[in-house]
Amino acid sequence: MSSTYILTLSCPDRKGLVHAVSGFLLNHGGNIEEAAQYNDHDTGLFFMRVQFACRQLTYADLKAQLGFFAGPHKMKLSLHTTAQPVRTVLMVSKEGHCLNDLLFRWKSGLLPIDIRAIISNHKDFYQLAASYNVPFHHLPVQVDTKERVEARQYEIIQNEGAELVVLARYMQILSNDLCQKLAGRAINIHHSFLPSFKGAKPYYQAHDRGVKLIGATAHYVTADLDEGPIIEQDVTRVEHSKTVEDLTAMGRDTESQVLARAVKWHSEHRVILNGHKTVIFK
Repeated sequence: MSSTYILTLSCPDRKGLVHAVSGFLLNHGGNIEEAAQYNDHDTGLFFMRVQFACRQLTYADLKAQLGFFAGPHKMKLSLHTTAQPVRTVLMVSKEGHCLNDLLFRWKSGLLPIDIRAIISNHKDFYQLAASYNVPFHHLPVQVDTKERVEARQYEIIQNEGAELVVLARYMQILSNDLCQKLAGRAINIHHSFLPSFKGAKPYYQAHDRGVKLIGATAHYVTADLDEGPIIEQDVTRVEHSKTVEDLTAMGRDTESQVLARAVKWHSEHRVILNGHKTVIFK
């Protein structure tokens, strides 16, 4: 039986790259099912995502052959099999709308992920985790325990073999060390009022200023707070008659949808980092 793979790559742009990639796959028994590419004229880089079926080589052999192929082209590439959902750990504090949404979409078969654990600095959602049969780790954070707690968090992530960590409204700032360890595989969600409405109760601040748009941004986690490469954003229009409670509810819906799309695209290997930006093959 053939297996289906997803190949993503980036390299300096030059003529014939699409032909080279498709030729390589043809020569190794690959049948292309979906392909997309992008040439970034600002950076001179070429990006490509290819989904293909192959019955001729095993995953290990195919990856080894790709390693030889990548060298002359100075390619950075990744190979994934679609049969293996992305192992994921979720982190949450006391707002559960994004957590609940991701768990429901996962169990409904709408996200190609495998949620291995939930980590929280509060106990609020241990029953929700149990209802989905997901291990729940309560790790309260204090100033003097932060380093030790982060070490335990990373231990859980490593033990679960997590390829993706989702901060589903986890309201603690990760240390530079943990951000670096999770580079390119941790996604955060926040209201898009940042940096205009920093601090507590952003929807109260937005309501007080009479905003007409509220929204959310999903991005990769970096040591620069809320400055990581953006994966997805969306907005919802509001009007003067909306209360703070209305804005909060609408904002939570938007956050949940934006985060779910970001997790889906990442787990389908549709997102490729391009410096401080992203290339997304939807």
